[in-house]
Amino acid sequence: MPELSTWIWVDALRWRAEREGASFYVLHKGDADAGVVLLKLVGADRLARLFVPVRDMEGDRLWSQPLGALPMEEARADAYIARRREDDPDIWAVEIVDREGRHFLMERVEE
Repeated sequence: MPELSTWIWVDALRWRAEREGASFYVLHKGDADAGVVLLKLVGADRLARLFVPVRDMEGDRLWSQPLGALPMEEARADAYIARRREDDPDIWAVEIVDREGRHFLMERVEE
């Protein structure tokens, strides 16, 4: 089964987040069809978690936390996103602000 275009996937994530009362921001738009999405999640404590997509051994997408699973200062997550954007301008960066700390991802998330 082919992957969804990135812009459609981002719109679906936005819809899920906003439907549950979270705020959703597109920090940077990348390639509309095949850009990788980096997700910054900000909780009520104003600390962030960062999620990036990876593939498992079967080729299924799951989400990894490249800077660790513990919440961090937003600046650390922003610096990671900036470095990745320098390497790949087609990357999307999105941010969800949710008091409950929900990421709204449908795929598996590595802990």
